[in-house]
Amino acid sequence: MGDMSNSDFYAKNQRNEDNHAAGFGCSLMELRSLMELRGTEAVVKLQEDYGGIEGLCKRLKTSPTEGLAGAQPDLDKRKELYGKNLIPPKKPKTFLQLVWEALQDVTLIILEIAALISLGLSFYHPPGESGGEMCGMAAGGVEDEGEADAGWIEGAAILLSVVCVVLVTAFNDWSKEKQFRGLQSRIEQEQKFQVVRGSQVIQLPVADIVVGDIAQVKYGDLLPADGVLIQGNDMKIDESSLTGESDHVRKSADKDPMLLSGTHVMEGSGRMVVTAVGVNSQTGIIFTLLGAGTEEEEKKEKKVKKQDGAAAMEMQPLKSAEGGEADEKERKRVSVPKKEKSVLQGKLTKLAVQIGKAGLLMSAITVIILVLYFAIDNFVMEKRPWLPECTPIYIQYFVKFFIIGVTVLVVAVPEGLPLAVTISLAYSVKKMMKDNNLVRHLDACETMGNATAICSDKTGTLTTNRMTAVQCYVGDVHYKEIPDPGSLPPKSLELLVNAISINSAYTTKILPPDKEGGLPKQVGNKTECGLLGLVLDLKRDYQPIRNQIPEEKLYKVYTFNSVRKSMSTVIKLSDGSFRMYSKGASEIVLKKCSHILNEVGESRVFRPRDKDEMVKKVIEPMACDGLRTICVGYRDFSGDPEPNWEDENNILNDLTAICVVGIEDPVRPEVPDAIQKCQRAGITVRMVTGDNINTARAIAIKCGIIHPGEDFLCIDGKEFNRRIRNEKGEVEQERIDKVWPKLRVLARSSPTDKHTLVKGIIDSTMADQRQVVAVTGDGTNDGPALKKADVGFAMGIAGTDVAKEASDIILTDDNFSSIVKAVMWGRNVYDSISKFLQFQLTVNVVAVIVAFTGACITQDSPLKAVQMLWVNLIMDTFASLALATEPPTESLLKRKPYGRNKPLISSTMTKNILGHGVYQLIIIFTLLFVGEQIFDIDSGRNAPLHSPPSEHYTIIFNTFVMMQLFNEINARKIHGERNVFDGIFRNPIFCSIVFGTFAMQIVIVQFGGKPFSCQPLDLEKWMWCVFLGLGELVWGQVIATIPNSRLRFLRRAGQLTQKDELPEEDVNEENEEIDHAERELRRGQILWFRGLNRIQTQIEVVNTFKSGTSFQGAGALRRQSSTTSQTQDVTNVSSPSHVSLSNALSSPTSTTAATAPPTTGQC
Repeated sequence: MGDMSNSDFYAKNQRNEDNHAAGFGCSLMELRSLMELRGTEAVVKLQEDYGGIEGLCKRLKTSPTEGLAGAQPDLDKRKELYGKNLIPPKKPKTFLQLVWEALQDVTLIILEIAALISLGLSFYHPPGESGGEMCGMAAGGVEDEGEADAGWIEGAAILLSVVCVVLVTAFNDWSKEKQFRGLQSRIEQEQKFQVVRGSQVIQLPVADIVVGDIAQVKYGDLLPADGVLIQGNDMKIDESSLTGESDHVRKSADKDPMLLSGTHVMEGSGRMVVTAVGVNSQTGIIFTLLGAGTEEEEKKEKKVKKQDGAAAMEMQPLKSAEGGEADEKERKRVSVPKKEKSVLQGKLTKLAVQIGKAGLLMSAITVIILVLYFAIDNFVMEKRPWLPECTPIYIQYFVKFFIIGVTVLVVAVPEGLPLAVTISLAYSVKKMMKDNNLVRHLDACETMGNATAICSDKTGTLTTNRMTAVQCYVGDVHYKEIPDPGSLPPKSLELLVNAISINSAYTTKILPPDKEGGLPKQVGNKTECGLLGLVLDLKRDYQPIRNQIPEEKLYKVYTFNSVRKSMSTVIKLSDGSFRMYSKGASEIVLKKCSHILNEVGESRVFRPRDKDEMVKKVIEPMACDGLRTICVGYRDFSGDPEPNWEDENNILNDLTAICVVGIEDPVRPEVPDAIQKCQRAGITVRMVTGDNINTARAIAIKCGIIHPGEDFLCIDGKEFNRRIRNEKGEVEQERIDKVWPKLRVLARSSPTDKHTLVKGIIDSTMADQRQVVAVTGDGTNDGPALKKADVGFAMGIAGTDVAKEASDIILTDDNFSSIVKAVMWGRNVYDSISKFLQFQLTVNVVAVIVAFTGACITQDSPLKAVQMLWVNLIMDTFASLALATEPPTESLLKRKPYGRNKPLISSTMTKNILGHGVYQLIIIFTLLFVGEQIFDIDSGRNAPLHSPPSEHYTIIFNTFVMMQLFNEINARKIHGERNVFDGIFRNPIFCSIVFGTFAMQIVIVQFGGKPFSCQPLDLEKWMWCVFLGLGELVWGQVIATIPNSRLRFLRRAGQLTQKDELPEEDVNEENEEIDHAERELRRGQILWFRGLNRIQTQIEVVNTFKSGTSFQGAGALRRQSSTTSQTQDVTNVSSPSHVSLSNALSSPTSTTAATAPPTTGQC
């Protein structure tokens, strides 16, 4: 990547071959070739060439236990020889490239061509003066020489305004790109990694890692560089991002020690020595190779980026457990968008297309009418012959008509829409940073505003994630607070302290507080910190024990994972026998215990009925206080014969319980309030946790997720699966639909349960609205659920890299109340777009009608091309800035979510648009046809071709702009509020834009002259223009008084934007984008569609047999047609145009029809 071509690269590396001289025992190329080996080859090569790992560390001048000394000169030298750990980013697009892209806009190109023709013709003078009279009225404007010379001004002015529009667009794109890069680098800077330097474990920004560093790798990490494993426990790596193999690869120092950058640690932990960084790492090499191919890629990416703004370097998504092959095919087919179009994008695209079509029609009619009128008037009524020398003059007229037509089109097409969306999103994203939301995908911010359900983790999100042990059960006694160490049996105490100190990750520590009187700092796994805290409370220290048995001496470690729900560590005792310490969720570890330590520390038999009693008397009371219960146990093995450590079921069994600890994780103080806000805003909060059900219920009550006496479900994973799976063990949507509406707490849930629940809620067709689900996650295993959700929140502090990679928004403070802020911003984006639409459409409707009728009646648009472009600039660019940057208010949280199928333009908005449109049209037409009598001035109508601008038309233009300015203030409220000035001074951007536009308008009218077709006005006329503009505010109050219920017809108008959410081109692209229950159809239609559907199914079956695809395809189709419910029958074939789908489905290429689950609803 970067500017370095491969040849320079290798030349540079040749120089690097002299590295040996520099004092290191291996060159860059040797290390690169070493990292290309895998498995046993690599082990053999390491042994033969380097003398094993120790030899490699010696050559790299580093210590496997203490790491690098960390002296600056040494680090600089390593960076110089082996490279820095960063992959140079792609060059951003230059401003000129962005300008070129902005020029590609079709309407602008048409305008440019028209302006150039107009310019060319204005310099042409017909030969001979005599031509003038013969060309009749066509030559009317050419009497005055000075005027004829000024003919070029209009063309030039249009070109100039096009340049303005292009520059503004390019600048917006440029700043957006810049913001995005800033965001990207912020995300990259946040990524830190644990490295050992000078025997201290420190967190280092990924870019500072050098070759020779000893990195500590743990579950959930995204590896930042290539390295060789020195020592590992039970390590499994997901290398799919490099190899595409979805199976996890086991890594161990003696079998396969090669760790590659960009891969994810899915289980276990270990230490590695870094051997290649940046462009020399495996990922870096791939990027370097791609460097050549990026140009073509960029072109493809560009199209995607526009919709998605997705993170610049997305790693390949996690494969979900169920994913399998079908997923892969799906992903290749629709490689790009991560999810379906965001709600707003779908609605806007539809709207823009509709408006565009209408505008095109209007402009075409305008041009045709103008040309016909001119031709009939001249050649039929006046019976003039077409003279060759008059041709240029006629053409000039035609060009003028064409320009008027294009201007109508320009005004009609709301090119400000995408701009408004971008500005609004970019602004929100910037502000959300301050609210601890780091947005990775722009559209996630807006989707959040429509969220109807949040599935939240408990630990760390709803609670503070500061674990403290508060109760324990040791030696048959249940202590409600931490006992004095003297009161415990010495033997039990000894075992307990050892079990906790050794059987926890050595990276977990409790450090002294940062500031005086603060709480001690917890580093690493918080549950383990709680247990280590217990050791300190018992007046013991864990560090000496760890020093005595360092990590290298641990014989075998069974790391914690979501299946085991426990962690065990085996050590070899001095007499050659083995001891295994184990800890984990109490109900799981107690099941494996056959003995327990009694009040004097001796082990006694622990029978099943003792277990039941213990659960009732100890574990349930602890859980009901909202504590997590952890059981600690141990087991001794004889050294001869050595047990088979791989046989986990037998090893992790027959334990002796030492104690049960109750760990408290207090609820964050601000969470209950935040959850109440969510419930007020119509969002259901569900807690999905790995804790036991009593703990989860207690915490849910404290948070306010459930209130006693309500009708709700609290179930654990086992019960959940029992309820949603059929006899064959398959998940059924109908069964999920019986569970999720009442479900509030899902305890002891596995990541798969979380994914199933999210998928079930999203795919449900019960409610009339499709649910929009947000999910929070921090663990590696939450990846699939975060990906599946409409918005995935990852924890910035506790979250693993894998979770962050799969998420849309990162909560930098891991706090639930930040999610509520995200909802507020999301709704604000939606409202901002609606405000802009309301304003924009009013202007569009009025300008198009004025230009159209004016052109038809007076053969000349009252608003000239340049004026239209200026209006377009105020209403598109400036208004989108002004209205899109309104700050959110708490009142946004007092209404229900809009949902997916509410039309973008509500009936109130339609009422406002039509109401203001009527007012403006009345004023403008009055001015147009009787304005000259009111103001006692010359009429501007029927002016010849190059005549000077008239005061009459200037007043029309000025009044028009004034009305838009005041209407912009009206547009700030879209829910029919009375006070449109409410909070206006909280938005300085809005105020400055309104005043700025006003000032510009004065300059244009007074000094714009010929290019803007303006005649300076005196004060009295100005006052009239402003007065008519102010009328907008009064009229706005009148409109607000009309109740919506009176205006039945508006309901339909508001719906127009969205009969169905599926633009035709998407039909074949992604069947899932059909939103179920999107269209309610009446009974007659249902019958008609059902008949149509039956016929289609039959055609499909016949086609399937014809095309000879597998039987399975036909089976799936038949099965599908029978399982799809009636409403789905309807939704799939909302219009006969969908019949084409049957052909698409029957073609052999589209095998996805056979593999897709029945609910995706193909026709």
